[in-house]
Amino acid sequence: ALETPRAAVVPPETMSQGRKLFGTDGMRGVANVEPMTSGTVTRLGMAIAARLRQPGRHTRIAIGKDTRLSGYMFESALASGIVAMGADVWLTGPLPTPGIAFITSSMRCDAGVVISASHNPFQDNGIKVFARDGYKLPDHVEAEIEALMESPELDGQRAAPSDVGYSRKIEDARGRYVVYCKATFPSELTLDGLHVVVDGAHGAGYRVGPAVFEELGAKVTAIHTKPDGKNINASAGALHPQAMCDTVRRHDAHLGIALDGDADRLVLCDEHGTVVDGDAVMALCATRMLKEGSLAKGTLVATVMSNLGLHLAMRDAGIEVRTTGVGDRYVLEELRAGKFSLGGEQSGHIVMPELGTTGDGIVTGLRLMSRMTQTGESLAALCAPMQTLPQVLINVEVADKATVAEAPAVQDAVRQAEAELGDTGRILLRPSGTEQLVRVMVEAADEDTARRLALRVAESVSEQR
Repeated sequence: ALETPRAAVVPPETMSQGRKLFGTDGMRGVANVEPMTSGTVTRLGMAIAARLRQPGRHTRIAIGKDTRLSGYMFESALASGIVAMGADVWLTGPLPTPGIAFITSSMRCDAGVVISASHNPFQDNGIKVFARDGYKLPDHVEAEIEALMESPELDGQRAAPSDVGYSRKIEDARGRYVVYCKATFPSELTLDGLHVVVDGAHGAGYRVGPAVFEELGAKVTAIHTKPDGKNINASAGALHPQAMCDTVRRHDAHLGIALDGDADRLVLCDEHGTVVDGDAVMALCATRMLKEGSLAKGTLVATVMSNLGLHLAMRDAGIEVRTTGVGDRYVLEELRAGKFSLGGEQSGHIVMPELGTTGDGIVTGLRLMSRMTQTGESLAALCAPMQTLPQVLINVEVADKATVAEAPAVQDAVRQAEAELGDTGRILLRPSGTEQLVRVMVEAADEDTARRLALRVAESVSEQR
């Protein structure tokens, strides 16, 4: 039987395990406003070094960033806190989040820190931390780091003057990551003959994305690759794929790949300029991996936000779908716990543990392009087996997202909408993991029904704020 998530309310993950600063994807906020200030971030650097250092060895921590103007401020603040604890800092400069995870593990660092707010506008920034194995820290370790930040004991752990650490740049970090990405592509294949449009979002992947595809033989038309510190994600990248779609049609390209600000996810379009999201990518990869015998336990891991169409396509293919909360960290936790080989999110985070420890927009793009090369089929043809149900998502700003989501009037509206949908769709109410928003998502057999019910529930949420 097909089991799809239809729970009325998905609890926010941000407050789990006693965390206050860290949400579903690290610490995030408006730059130069608490908690994203240089003073707080310096103390965060101190706590990271204190918690993650390994006994009996000199601690080193990699720091990378995207292209935001405030990245310079936070890079300096983090480095200051880390070296004050006697640890060394290795700076990668602008590099995709998966590139920093790779550098962390390959260079045997004790931790890796990413300064990025991903798809958010340039005014925001954030910090996420990887352990020495390149995986994001579990909730309880983030909670311990927060506790250290607030503890007066942290100041007593500062290094002696003769033992403070140093900071230096890894000059070839970008080249190392390009080589890593290319190594995930089958050695017997090339991208000769493929024309791809790459939208760098003026973000962390603006150089390495086009470089990887070009070095493997593709003809690349690159757009949004001129960051100025303020234009990251501005009408560009995975959140705004229209420019990519238009460019694909205008240049008669085979596909388009739009990265987000830190390049750990992607949105694609086919040769017709039709958007291909993470659900379609997962469906394509899962069915192919099942045929090859590489889909561990015949299982795909997805989040509650994945379209009902994905579940239907996977049922028809004989693939089980495991569902998690929203956030690629929770997909990863399920992948590791169950020893599965493929998972992801509708937003374009695709995780293949065999290839990396986090979502990677460039590597995912390579995986799809390898399928196109091997089969000779277009991206549209490869994605045809999955039919996406109309989905409407409305974000409602509120003062207290958890309280509003549980309000009786809101729950009544959800129940009424569910009764009308029956088995032809679903409704999801979810407090945002990173903002003071309640997200209302409705899927239905037709868009008019989905929009009407979503607006009705969103109105009930708005009345509670």
